[in-house]
Amino acid sequence: MKLNNCVLMHSLMVTMFLMVTISCSKKANSDQTPTSETTVTDIEGNVYPTISICNKIWMAKNLNVSKYKNGELIPQVTDPTQWKNLTSGAWCYYNNDPVNGVVYGKLYNWFAVNDPRGLAPVGWHILSNDDRIALVNCLGGGNIAGGKMKEAGTTHWISPNSDATNSSSFTGLPGGYRSGIGTSLDIGQHTYWWSSTLTDTSIGSAWDIDLTYDSGVTTSAGSDKNDGFSVRCVKD
Repeated sequence: MKLNNCVLMHSLMVTMFLMVTISCSKKANSDQTPTSETTVTDIEGNVYPTISICNKIWMAKNLNVSKYKNGELIPQVTDPTQWKNLTSGAWCYYNNDPVNGVVYGKLYNWFAVNDPRGLAPVGWHILSNDDRIALVNCLGGGNIAGGKMKEAGTTHWISPNSDATNSSSFTGLPGGYRSGIGTSLDIGQHTYWWSSTLTDTSIGSAWDIDLTYDSGVTTSAGSDKNDGFSVRCVKD
């Protein structure tokens, strides 16, 4: 009889130990911080790497989508005359060459950036001027932030690609731009990204962010809405 009691007590202790172990294991799992996403996918299935800079999540490549996030097509416009007369969203490749799109993404006019159907993937937005200011300040100010944002070396940037370290992992590439009159310019030398913020509605321009091959400076200017610039997105 004593032996049976001992066996029973041992069984009860083993059961309690297993219950406590399972309970602790569940709690430990529930307390784990979810792994941060390292990519984002647009409506067409294009995948973009992401990076964290000063508590904001950025795309590490330029946008390359040809649909708004509701699925409607953004027109591709190749004709310079048609481009300069647009008052609605459109995109193009630099020099109308799809090979440039593989490396640098698409160039968009500001009407596409501002279209209510949404250019950025769900849960993301086109960088605003406030996002630009926060990014530049976080990277040490306009005199040095550009170097920290540019891809290092001369694989894509022409020499000397001054002060380029890409220490932020932003990996800015010199995709050039399409001017408001439809001419492709400055590939290898400059990059321009649209912001979603108007400078002054009376003059019809919006803020951009610019990097150049011969300096580590980053600048911003009010650009014509018909210019074709690259686009980067920030997580909401």
